[in-house]
Order: sequence, then C-alpha cells, then structure tokens
Amino acid sequence: MTKLFGGRELAARLAEQFPDLTLSSEEQYIVVPPADIEPIARFLRDDPQLDFKFLISVTAVDWLEYFEVVYHLQSLSKNHTAVVKTLTTDHDMPIVPSVVPVWQGAQLQEREIYDLMGIRFDGHPDMRRIFLWDGFPGHPLRKDFLSLPSGLQPGLQQFPRESVPEQSQ
Repeated sequence: MTKLFGGRELAARLAEQFPDLTLSSEEQYIVVPPADIEPIARFLRDDPQLDFKFLISVTAVDWLEYFEVVYHLQSLSKNHTAVVKTLTTDHDMPIVPSVVPVWQGAQLQEREIYDLMGIRFDGHPDMRRIFLWDGFPGHPLRKDFLSLPSGLQPGLQQFPRESVPEQSQ
C-alpha cells in the first residue's frame, strides 16, 4: 500500500536542507513560496530518502483571491506520495516558475493550466494554449470567467472558421 509522506514530515525534511525556507504545512501537504518551487522540486526528486522522481499531476484551484497550484508526487521505489502546493500572489496576472526542468511530464499539464486557468509558468519551453485558440477570450475554468472584461461574452456565437449563413431578405 502506498504511504502518504505527510506535510509535517516533509516540512521537517525540507527544513534540514533549506533552513531559511519559509513554508507552511498541514497534515497532508506543504505550501512553499512560488519563488522556491523549482529548487524544492529538484531536492524532492534528487534526495535519496524522498526520491520523488514521478510527477503524478499538476493542477490548479481558483480561490477568487489567489490561485493554488498543486503538485502530486510519487516515489515508485519508496512507495510513497506527497502533495506540494504553491500560491500565486496576483490573481489578475498569476505567474509561477515552471517545474518542466525538473519533471518533463509537467510540460503539457502546465500548458493545460495556462489555457484553462490563465496561470503562466515562467521558464516553460512552450507556454501557449493547448485546447483553445489564441484569440479565445479568457480562461474558462476561472471562477470569474462569466464576467469577462470589455463586455465580451463567454461561449461561442459560432465555431471558429464556420461561415455565417447569409440572411434572406
């Protein structure tokens, strides 16, 4: 059975390696500052006791005031998992450093989060939309999506590249 490497246990291990790091921990996860996410991720992957070489998923949560980016990690050799979170400080222009240099598997997941939630990942090798086209207004998984700026309306009046039928007189 896979064991959850608890947040407090993980925080204690990180405090040994990063004594100046400010992080918070709960029973099941840790929260690290966005600026520290890449070095922390690299340590979690490379530390022999932790060995989190597998990134299960990256996802995001919109809390209206801020976004939370959530990383689910697993060590296949140690048979344990961990949850690491980071919070964006700006809801209008959220930016978090990319973890693609640490886990290549984050590449498409970070693009999906950018496309649907609008969180940019600084240092990502190909930060562009993955599902929606470049001119699509807004990011549809944001809680404020239905109140787009400039009077734009969510949804489609027609599909892209679809011709509008001519009106008969």
